[in-house]
Amino acid sequence: MMTEPVNLQKTLDSFTELWSPRIVAQFNDYDVRVAKFHGEYVWHAHQDTDELFLVVAGRLVIHLRENGVERFVTLQTGDTYVVPRGMEHKPVSDAESHILMVEPTGTLTVGDTHEEIPDHVDATTGHHIG
Repeated sequence: MMTEPVNLQKTLDSFTELWSPRIVAQFNDYDVRVAKFHGEYVWHAHQDTDELFLVVAGRLVIHLRENGVERFVTLQTGDTYVVPRGMEHKPVSDAESHILMVEPTGTLTVGDTHEEIPDHVDATTGHHIG
């Protein structure tokens, strides 16, 4: 249990790795994670949980695929979006963006189903700060 506030910007400034989330808080059975995104992630889906994205800085495009139909949502700084459980999605950012995510503790970043994981993607359940 954290006993002091966590500054998101200081946490984001403390690492350089892309697609490698840091756990900044936990509540009930959920993690609050921050990460730096740039480039393309992998198509993946979380079968048993929704995933919340909040853009702290930058721009994020989330590509969505359902029943063979693709669409996307574009998020600017301050925007939030929830990807529904089971929905295939692929985050893409054309410049470094800072993202806050909320999902159940232990959720793998590449989901339950995913395409081949490239070297630039950190398949993790999040890294603890400090």
